[in-house]
This record gives sequence, structure tokens and C-alpha cells, in this order.
Amino acid sequence: MKLGYIGIGLMGKPMVLRLLAAGHAVTVWNRSRDKLAAVLEKGAQAAASPAEVARAADIVMLCVTDQKAAEEVLFSSQGISQSEKPGLLVVDFSSIAPASARDFAKRLKSKGIGMIDAPVSGGVPGAEKGTLVVMAGGEADDIERVRPVVMHLAQRFTHMGAAGAGQVTKLCNQIIVGSLLPVIAEAMRLAEAAGVDAKSLPEALKGGFADSLPLQIFGARMAARNFHPPLAASAILAKDLENAAAAAAEFGVSLPMVRAAAELYRLLKAQGKGDMDPAVFVDLPPASL
Repeated sequence: MKLGYIGIGLMGKPMVLRLLAAGHAVTVWNRSRDKLAAVLEKGAQAAASPAEVARAADIVMLCVTDQKAAEEVLFSSQGISQSEKPGLLVVDFSSIAPASARDFAKRLKSKGIGMIDAPVSGGVPGAEKGTLVVMAGGEADDIERVRPVVMHLAQRFTHMGAAGAGQVTKLCNQIIVGSLLPVIAEAMRLAEAAGVDAKSLPEALKGGFADSLPLQIFGARMAARNFHPPLAASAILAKDLENAAAAAAEFGVSLPMVRAAAELYRLLKAQGKGDMDPAVFVDLPPASL
């Protein structure tokens, strides 16, 4: 099976490296060509455009910043849809608005191209270890066709429903994670102010009801003021929470915690910290809270 991958960023690079290590031929494209170096060194082949990736592959995967970037990759004059390759299957690991995922799937289907929206959870460590959790929307036959490939990258690959269902599930994930990180930062600040060893807090709470992967990973980073390299970008979480708010409006659901958390992420972005690890919440000045 010939594979394509578009978007060689924090998540894309380790995912492509795992696919290459599993023996797959992978053709790649990235808007910034310099980011291809690590995967080309391991045997990936570079293409000149997303359309060229699609012509070289049976399945094209992508992981890009947002729905605007995904639409460009899919439908621009050099996009995947211009490959004129019926039977092609697109797997979008990006986190985008559910409405966009439904629209993109419909537009690609008219050209004989299948699409799965398959956002992931697990961050860079999960991408590196192949332990991502993937939640997918799309046709059942397409899910099963791509399952052997995705399982090189994931510990779990769950079909959640029709097009857009994977994105809704990811928004549920991001509501929990995105709202939890500022809360963990508050707990860390209280511990420090009270003279408690904040570095011991994740271990002390391990196994209790307050325990979570975000606490163990980001709580430890917060206590150590260890923000580099970033495991996630605050601006990405901000975008996801805004998409959650838009989906809530579409379905008539009230999400007050999302509104509060989104405001804190917007604050980080306004301070020029949008590209930084969300562990920087621990250092938000009190006057801004």
C-alpha cells in the first residue's frame, strides 16, 4: 500500500517516521520544505504539491493546523482533489470544525474520493510511541480499509459515526483537556504559594480521583517551569475550544466552562505565547486572571 502524508509538524513527523519504520513507502509534502529533512533522511519521498502526493498514493493522510489549512490542501488548484484519482482515500488527522469535516467529505465524494475525519489524542509522546487514540468519522468500509495502517500509529482507532463524528468526539476530548490545564496551573500556584513542594504534587495525587495524564505530564512541566520543547501549542487548543463553542451553538448546547477556558487561551495568544506549551499557564500574572 502506497501512502502519502501532508503536514510534517510536531505530530506529522513522528507519525511518518513510524510508518517508514513499519516498511511503508511514504510520499510527503509540507508547506515549509525544510521540515521534511528528518523524514526524507529515513526514506520518504518529497512531492511538489498535495496533488502530486495523491497521485503517488492509495491513502493520503494529513495533519494540518485548522480547517482553513485543510481546505487549501484538499481543494486548491494544486490540492488533493485535483489528482483526479477515484478510489483515493483521505485520512485527516487534523482537528477541525465538524461542519467543515462534513462539507469536505461531501465535496470529495463528488470526485470519487473517500474521506475519514480522524483526529487524534495523545500529543507528541503518543505520536512517537504509536499510542495515539484516534476517533473517526466516515464510512465503515473506509475505516476498515485504513485500520491496518492507522494501527501503526495508535493504540485505539474507534469508528464514532458518519462524517464529522470523529471531530465532535475530539472536541469532547479537547473540552476536557483544554479546561483542565488552566485548573492544574491553579493547583500548582496554590501549592507553591502555601509552601508545598509542587514538584511532588503529581506523584502525591497519582491514582486518586484528581489524577490524569495531563496532571502527570503538564503538572510536572509546570512545577519545573519546563516549557521546551512544546508538547502542544496553546493556539491549537484555543482553536479547538472555539470550534467546540461553534458546535455547541449549532446544536443548542451551553458550554460555560469552555467559554471561560477559551478566554484564558486567548489571553496567552494576546501575550505572544500562542506557540508555547500550555504549561505556561502556571506563569500567567495574577493581574490577568
